[in-house]
Amino acid sequence: MNTALHPRQALFGQEAARPALPVVDHYCGVEARMRKSLALQAELGPVFDITLDAEDGAPVGGEAEHALLIAELATGSANRFGRVGARVHPWGHAAFEADVETLVAKAGSRLAYLMIPKPESADDVELAVAAIDAACARHGQPRLPLQVLIETHGALRDVFRIAAHPRIESLSFGLMDFVSAHGGAIPKAAMELPGQFQHPLVVRAKLEIAAAAHAFGKTPSHCVVTEFRDAAALAAAAQRAAREFGYTRMWSIHPDQIRPIVEAFAPAAEEVAEAAELLLAAQAAQWGPTSFQNRLHDRASYRYFWAVLERAERTGRPLPTEARQAFFPASIG
Repeated sequence: MNTALHPRQALFGQEAARPALPVVDHYCGVEARMRKSLALQAELGPVFDITLDAEDGAPVGGEAEHALLIAELATGSANRFGRVGARVHPWGHAAFEADVETLVAKAGSRLAYLMIPKPESADDVELAVAAIDAACARHGQPRLPLQVLIETHGALRDVFRIAAHPRIESLSFGLMDFVSAHGGAIPKAAMELPGQFQHPLVVRAKLEIAAAAHAFGKTPSHCVVTEFRDAAALAAAAQRAAREFGYTRMWSIHPDQIRPIVEAFAPAAEEVAEAAELLLAAQAAQWGPTSFQNRLHDRASYRYFWAVLERAERTGRPLPTEARQAFFPASIG
């Protein structure tokens, strides 16, 4: 066996690779904030995605013009890393087809993904995907990665079917619409902190979405925190989302939220050092069982530690030189 076999080959074989998405999905819909977010991404690097919002960000009656603006921004020089996506109107909305047509025709492959909001069922997702794929084919564009917002009763009921769809790379939880869909049965406090981590119906939804995403190798993206001025509360919420609820990505709705979320989702320096040392030892042992720090490890635990290193890479954390050279050579230089 080749002792230099990469972890992706040695540990996962023919298993489909999970999408390596940044840990922050930053939403913005007002032109000034969209441009500010692009400038911040240029400064920080591709540690966060930007989703330009053609749904809630569009003024009523100005949907077509807003979609054109998003296409212009996505194709402009400010989209340096190709990590700009867009949220379209829901399937069945009068503006859905126009959004898709404009964005695919004018932005196409410059978009990192399209977000499909408010499906009522897995069947809605299937229809939306088919319409988007048809637009891509019609305009000679590659099929865009697709994401889905789980924010209705029907979507939560079908969340495992939605996660299983081969064209879906990520599931997001739409907290505000989900709570509103209960007609006042869930109190307003469940849209705030700490209530969104305490109300049983909201907790159930978060766990179902995370479980479905992980079951099919997709990325679960945690919902918004509206208290954007309270950095400590945001950091605590992000840590809970990552460590207790299994989310590997989280929404930001204000530029001030981006850095705290990245910090919360990044592994600690000691975790990175441990993972690097263990995986280098495992690679030297041809990925067979090894003894490390008086514990026995094999491929099951190697997979966990590989996830730690991948998360460190996605959050811009420094890696030991030997591990970077062995596992992430493309990022050197």
